[in-house]
Amino acid sequence: MTEYRYEKLTEKIYVCASREHRFGTDAFLLADFSHYRQKDRVCDLGTGCGIIPLIMQKKMPPQIIYAVDIQEGAIEQTRLGVEKSGVSGIVPLCADMKTLWENAPLGQLDLVTCNPPYKAVNTGFESAITAQKIARHEIMCNIDDVCRAGEKLLKFGGRLCVCNRPERLSDVITAMKKNNIEPKRIRFVSKNPETPPWLFLIEGKKGAKPFMTVENHLYIRDGEGFSEELEKIYSTGKEQA
Repeated sequence: MTEYRYEKLTEKIYVCASREHRFGTDAFLLADFSHYRQKDRVCDLGTGCGIIPLIMQKKMPPQIIYAVDIQEGAIEQTRLGVEKSGVSGIVPLCADMKTLWENAPLGQLDLVTCNPPYKAVNTGFESAITAQKIARHEIMCNIDDVCRAGEKLLKFGGRLCVCNRPERLSDVITAMKKNNIEPKRIRFVSKNPETPPWLFLIEGKKGAKPFMTVENHLYIRDGEGFSEELEKIYSTGKEQA
């Protein structure tokens, strides 16, 4: 039986976490990078425990967020987090992003976010836990599937925001362009100025013309503690080991 625990984001917002579906700093970075707006209609693909939709509830939440995951356990945790937090506007959906779901809002959304599996199949250390393996490796979906789903859901000019490891940058840009999503904005994340990037955040716009802005580097640490910018982004959330 899965053991759940509730992680507090604010005095009112809780995430239901477990060994199978948990969250880390990258979810907070992606939610912040997405520049979501109150008027937006949003979909979070591969939502896991619903961390990104729940982060978006902390301040001026979008009007609706479809929280989509292929794993029933993930959607159950999302549902529990939504219920405990007492929020409206998050719609948990157990669905495959490759086929989406019945009556999906095709061509209607302003923003799609995805914290995708970072590793290709048969590369790197694979977790023995199936849920974690699916979250970390491109077993159930790959970056092309993410971009194809984003293109289907987004309206013209709508934005797809994803994060990934630097070694996958070429794959992500190629997949975006292949699916009529033009990379427009990118930001690299490092532990500190002395270390190379461990993550990048990228935004593409459906149907846009080529031109990409490289934003200032984001550093995670300042000396022994978190950087001022990360503290602002991270707020009261807690990273899971």
